[in-house]
Amino acid sequence: MPQCNHCSAHVSERFARVFADEHGEIHACVSCSANAGIAEAARERARSV
Repeated sequence: MPQCNHCSAHVSERFARVFADEHGEIHACVSCSANAGIAEAARERARSV
């Protein structure tokens, strides 16, 4: 099961598919970062695709 690299909390497979980096690592789960930060990261990835 995927987990946050910051706090080691488990995250869902769906969260990992959306927010993991190109190496499959999750640098911050919902508990570790503000929702605004997660949304910003998603927008940046969408632009780079």
